[in-house]
Amino acid sequence: MDTQSQYCESINLPDMLSIRHVLELHSKLSAEFRSKDEIVVSISDGAEADLSFIQLVEAARRQAKSEGKTFRLSSPASGSVLKVLERGGFIESFDQEDLKFWLHKEVML
Repeated sequence: MDTQSQYCESINLPDMLSIRHVLELHSKLSAEFRSKDEIVVSISDGAEADLSFIQLVEAARRQAKSEGKTFRLSSPASGSVLKVLERGGFIESFDQEDLKFWLHKEVML
């Protein structure tokens, strides 16, 4: 295995992560799923997100799990993405896997 295939480059998402851009975001993620076993998503601190983005990411997480692929965020959710998670009541219902994915938190039982 060459060193380049071992290195996983994150994909940078645009600053508009909303319903108006969900088709573009879906296409970008789908292309990554077709070509890679590890997908790392980078979201800028100034990105504007809505619930459709959260739904898209959750669908991508399920797809990755079913295909045996790794899907993760390059950094914990922050800014608008974190606010959507808070307003939507997601954080209160997060399990350990959700906390690790969205907030990069390890929970010890």
